[in-house]
This record gives sequence, structure tokens and C-alpha cells, in this order.
Amino acid sequence: EVQLQASGGGSVQAGGSLTLSCATSGFTLGDFAIGWYRQVPGKRSEAVSCLSMQSSPGDPYYVDSVLGRFTITRDYDKNTVYLQMNSLKPDDTALYLCATGGTWYDCRDAAYWGQGTLVTVSS
Repeated sequence: EVQLQASGGGSVQAGGSLTLSCATSGFTLGDFAIGWYRQVPGKRSEAVSCLSMQSSPGDPYYVDSVLGRFTITRDYDKNTVYLQMNSLKPDDTALYLCATGGTWYDCRDAAYWGQGTLVTVSS
């Protein structure tokens, strides 16, 4: 059974940093694309960042609004994916969910979702 356990969310002031973690189990990390979505009530879910499958290496995907501020990494030894978020803005406030199970570079076809971790950025 695929499991994704997200953690690391919290409340920070604008300009601050957070690191989200997604601990994975039930599959081989690298067999699917994996990344992060975010949800805001009343808005469409947005793919924030994604790492390609290990068999199809390429540059990570980032939505334009986080380019240069967020960095996604993958630790195969720990079966964990991280999202380092710097220079946070109030617009980054959202529930962040780890997602995997697909093959697209931007995680558009993710089939498995974690429970999410809440990030709140105050001005």
C-alpha cells in the first residue's frame, strides 16, 4: 500500500523558511514522479513542484510563482522527498500535499496523495 506522510508545515512570517518532508512507503521511490501540490479553499489545486521518475531524469518542475524560492529534493536512503521553501509569501499559505503514482514531469497524473501539512504565512 502506497503511503505518503507529509510533515513540516507551520506558521511563519513573510520572508521566512520552512522545509516540508514527505516520508514514503509501499513503493520504490523513483518508480514514479513525485512532488507537492497545494490547496487553498475556493481555488483549484496547484502543482507546486515535481521530480521525474528515476528512469527519466530531468530538471525538477516548479510552478512559476515559486521559481527561485522553493527547492525539491529526494533522498533514496530515507525514502523521503523534501520541499525547501524560502522567502515565503502570504500567497504561499495553503495545505501542501505530497503526491505520486504518475509519470508526467509535473505530477499532473498523480494517483496517490498524502494527508497534507498546513503552511500559514503572515504578512
